[in-house]
Amino acid sequence: MAKKGSSTGKVLLYFGIFLIVIVGAGFGLRAAGVIGGAEEGTSVETEKAKLKTITQLVSASGKIQPEVEVIIRPDVSGEIIELAVNEGDFVRKGDLLVRLKPDIFKARIDELTAALLTQKARLEQTRASLIQAEAAHLKNKELYEKDIISELDFIQTKSNYDSQKASLKASEYQVQSAEAQLRKAEEELQQTVIRAPQDGTVTGLAVEFGERVLGNSQMAGTEMMRVSLLDKMEVLVEVNENDIVNISSLDTTRIEVDAYPERRFNGIVTEIANSARITGAGSNEQVTNYQVKVRIITPHNLSMSGAELVQSETAENPEENFSPNFKPGMSATVDIETKTAKNVVSVPIQAVTVRDFAKDKKDRKDNSEDDSTNSEEESSEEMDDNLIIKKEDIRKVVFIVENGTAVRYEVETGISDNTHTQILTGVNAGDEIVIGSYRTLSKNLENGDKVKVDNNSNSFASIN
Repeated sequence: MAKKGSSTGKVLLYFGIFLIVIVGAGFGLRAAGVIGGAEEGTSVETEKAKLKTITQLVSASGKIQPEVEVIIRPDVSGEIIELAVNEGDFVRKGDLLVRLKPDIFKARIDELTAALLTQKARLEQTRASLIQAEAAHLKNKELYEKDIISELDFIQTKSNYDSQKASLKASEYQVQSAEAQLRKAEEELQQTVIRAPQDGTVTGLAVEFGERVLGNSQMAGTEMMRVSLLDKMEVLVEVNENDIVNISSLDTTRIEVDAYPERRFNGIVTEIANSARITGAGSNEQVTNYQVKVRIITPHNLSMSGAELVQSETAENPEENFSPNFKPGMSATVDIETKTAKNVVSVPIQAVTVRDFAKDKKDRKDNSEDDSTNSEEESSEEMDDNLIIKKEDIRKVVFIVENGTAVRYEVETGISDNTHTQILTGVNAGDEIVIGSYRTLSKNLENGDKVKVDNNSNSFASIN
């Protein structure tokens, strides 16, 4: 029995020595940096600052519309007895569009013609009376000068002569009035035939054969159709008041149309409104926008320009001769290129963050005081915080990785595009800039923190 106990004790002794050796070796390897090691630091994603051409963009959405669109309304009222076009037809200037029933206007012309002839007859009658009155006046004038007739008789003949001259003038004016009314009636008769005011495509046909329409006599007449130049289209967009100051006439634009995904078209700014369009006025949701017109300069709607159609073989590569066909009302997004900076230092937009430098100053002040003083002043400081609003000192910064440490640099930024922003001061081309993750940059990373660069990880795809 004594031998068995002695054997068990030796086993325990050897096992204890083995554990001590293992633990000691672990500590030794950790101290040597073979395993474990010092704190690795925060994982970050980086990118080199580089020289790049940056174009500042103003984005806006809107609708496509023709640059020139003429609304056809009749000048006179009547019944449509001929409708010569269908929606989508191309017409030349002067082509017949609509003919209204002319019977009433023809009858009016006959009536006014008869009235004019009557007035002309009265004019001749008045002229004859004037000749007679003039002769009587001249005869009585001679007799009066010879004291053969009384002064009263002379005055009566003179008054009759003057009256006939005035009547002749009145008759002449009546003839002119009748002629003007006749010309108006003839013009109205001509207006029963409505012709195309320009070359273009008929859009928005709103009437049918036999329908009655109202003219533009005292109010806007019936809208019958529209004639539009579909080979000259534009995009009407609304730009916010904060961006409109950056836009100038003839700025280059890139246009994306929902009907043609993954395609981009060229355009230029042609018109910038001076009057604002305000929605939600007087509320927290008030929005002030300005309308901007962007002409599409990429060739389009070539089949709607009136050119003669020529039969041709299908091209081997249709993309080479691709021509979009835009229709009024299509949705489009416009990127207006407002400013361009060439060969400037740039970093990804997400690399630029903000920090409160006033908070950093306070933290350094607190760290310089000993613990006993802090404990006594904390209560008074907390009371002061409730009474005094601390001033913030918010500045734009980037973090540059230097020897495994994130060093914060204050920067001044310029223009930006969709991915990069221009750095005016604070960063040089080639500096290794921290660009992720979002949470690390916006909240956690501080000046002097140890970092570990991990550009192969997909963890930065999210804000976490």
